[in-house]
Amino acid sequence: MSQQDVAERELTMSRAMTDAIAHEMRADEDVFYMGEDVADYGGIFDSTQGLLDEFGRDRIMDVPISETAYVGAAVGAAMEGMRPIAELMFVDFFGVGMDQIYNFMAKNTYMSGGEVSVPMVLTAGVGGTYNDAAQHSQTLYGTFAHLPGMKVVVPSTAYDAKGLMHNAIRDDDPVVYLFHKRLMGIGWMPAPDGPKTPVPDDPYVLPFGEADVKREGSDVTIVTLGLHVHRALTAAEQLATDGISAEVVDLRSLVPLDTDTILDSVRKTGNLLVVDEDYRSYGVTSEVIARVAEHDPSLVTSVDRLAVPDVPIPYAREMEDEVIPDATDIVASIESMDL
Repeated sequence: MSQQDVAERELTMSRAMTDAIAHEMRADEDVFYMGEDVADYGGIFDSTQGLLDEFGRDRIMDVPISETAYVGAAVGAAMEGMRPIAELMFVDFFGVGMDQIYNFMAKNTYMSGGEVSVPMVLTAGVGGTYNDAAQHSQTLYGTFAHLPGMKVVVPSTAYDAKGLMHNAIRDDDPVVYLFHKRLMGIGWMPAPDGPKTPVPDDPYVLPFGEADVKREGSDVTIVTLGLHVHRALTAAEQLATDGISAEVVDLRSLVPLDTDTILDSVRKTGNLLVVDEDYRSYGVTSEVIARVAEHDPSLVTSVDRLAVPDVPIPYAREMEDEVIPDATDIVASIESMDL
């Protein structure tokens, strides 16, 4: 289903997510949501806004500040046949519950020889750009993608957010669903224009492992995800005024990763820039470039990557802006290439 086929109902990304969650909860009483401030408050990033009124406290559950406890409870519920959604308020808090996430959520199907499924979704707010300092501003995409046993998805628009959420809840394997706070459309954190899109009333599923070409181009490929899809699109508009045609590939799914779409784009443009809000070392940027090189290094003439340098995210706005790539950085990188 393409966006051209949907009814003209524009939603923010947060509303699209809750729309999918509500539909799945109506269809299956085994679906429930748990996390910190997800009931009365509706999630600090509006991730569960309005759900408590319809489904009550038995299915929209506030939990104590103990990620180990409630992620572990979600794993147990999933193994018993329910379909829990557990939210980490900030992805930075994953370390508190990492044993439950990686040694149980991700591995129990393998450890049981396939006898046990863990059909759960772990959601988390990610990203900086709003002065929340080093412990509340990371994305950590690469951390989750590096660990086998979990699917990892990152929506950048309302349309994608709903389709990926439907698929995540229905999947019989654990799915990590990472939403960028800046894209949610909440009043105190203005979003770029792009995330609010037409979204159909009816449920639909976006398959995992299918990247989306958000803008076609012929001179250079920009591979990115999350907030930086929109920064890449802004950069592409600026580059077009200088006669440079940039193609923007939104990964949407890190595990599985759509290598074919990346290769098809690079085969056409011959130049590659990978942009990520995660740390530069051992991350998404190097993985994407490595996959292209392993397939055929002759496909690309110029290659570059932009990511957060290997430093904690600063609190001061000027310093935070310095370490997180923006559209200006993308333009500068591409203009320095031998196109």
